[in-house]
Amino acid sequence: MRKHFHLLLALAVVLVMPLVMHSGSLASEVLIFGLAAMGCNLLLGYTGLLSFGQGIFFGLGSYTIALTLTRWPLPMPLALAAAVAMGALGAAAVGWIAIRQRGTYFVMLTLAFAQMFYFMAYSFPRLTGGDNGLLDIPRPSIAVAGHTLWPLVSPWQYYGFVAAVFLVTFWFLQKASNSIFGRTLLAVRDNEERAGAIGYNLKLLKLQAFVISGAVTGLAGALHAMMTGIAPLSSAEYHTSEMILVMTVIGGTGNLLASLLGSAFYVLLGDWLSTLWPRWLLLLGVVLMVVSLGMQRGLWGLGETLWHLVRRKDRAAAAPAALGDKA
Repeated sequence: MRKHFHLLLALAVVLVMPLVMHSGSLASEVLIFGLAAMGCNLLLGYTGLLSFGQGIFFGLGSYTIALTLTRWPLPMPLALAAAVAMGALGAAAVGWIAIRQRGTYFVMLTLAFAQMFYFMAYSFPRLTGGDNGLLDIPRPSIAVAGHTLWPLVSPWQYYGFVAAVFLVTFWFLQKASNSIFGRTLLAVRDNEERAGAIGYNLKLLKLQAFVISGAVTGLAGALHAMMTGIAPLSSAEYHTSEMILVMTVIGGTGNLLASLLGSAFYVLLGDWLSTLWPRWLLLLGVVLMVVSLGMQRGLWGLGETLWHLVRRKDRAAAAPAALGDKA
């Protein structure tokens, strides 16, 4: 029942955003980074792996969709599938090495891979555009036999497409997290030694989580590149990994819907603060420190705490009334 509630809640958020937001591109950005945060949450919240390499997979998705729509033209759905596949392959390569270490050494390995990928992207301008990135990425509509089935010209039309992709991906990740596979990942997160002693193949489980996370993050990178029309070098830098990780922590780990909450908070707050002061990142940093110090379970945990307090007060108020009726 709870997993269906989360899916319905995600659907409600997707339907409400066009009614309360003025920008289709900003609404699309919330869902796109929600996808990236969900991919990160699968590693951090469900497997206990703190990865600073998510920018690698985001960048791979961006570059792949750019190349397959400009230099090696493919139909858009196939180009999107190629971006997902490249994100998964990149995650498999990084994960195969990184999961051999634990704790601080694992974190440092993912950070080293992220820096290596950034400088590789910078050093091959003929393929990646170097410091300029890849420009003029088209946003072709979905068509069959020359007939347009889903136009993606306007920002809100593209938002509808992103929303559909988001909901399908959310449903898939919900199914995975509530399956035996997901429950086993939680066992690895809570007590890795005991899970290994029972007989679980820890390296295989971690690698599978890495591949799924990379595929979802690559999808987010591809959607973002199509939205903006560029695949910049910044999509592969350390700041992107850091931003995705911050969104995940702010929303709350171990809950996929909380990732959407974290991305909405980060993106919308950043957009608002940027209108107040050019150095808005300083203000955002202060807000993030307050959130981190005061809400260790993230915004979702804060919401759950407030909900339990309200219910407790309602029960306390109802108890004397019930006693009075009996008297």
